[in-house]
Amino acid sequence: MEMLIGLVSGAVGGNVAGGLLGKLNQGTLINSISGIVGGGLGSTILGAVGAGAMAGDGGMDLMGIVGQVVSGGVGGGVVLAIVGAVRNMIGK
Repeated sequence: MEMLIGLVSGAVGGNVAGGLLGKLNQGTLINSISGIVGGGLGSTILGAVGAGAMAGDGGMDLMGIVGQVVSGGVGGGVVLAIVGAVRNMIGK
């Protein structure tokens, strides 16, 4: 369940980042796919480096859910920023 929360919040984070960073916006589909990848990576990496303690050890309590949402959203935004920057460089 924790991974699903990270993936969904990553998709949302990717679309929010695309909306806020107009030059890096790649459209809803690419934003969502990048966000899902970033959400999965973000929640997995933060859990592996010990941020799981901050997130309630990854459980289904309130802090665990908030930690998954934050790490998924941030991971989705970061991967979208990378994808958008690379695609913009290739397009020039």
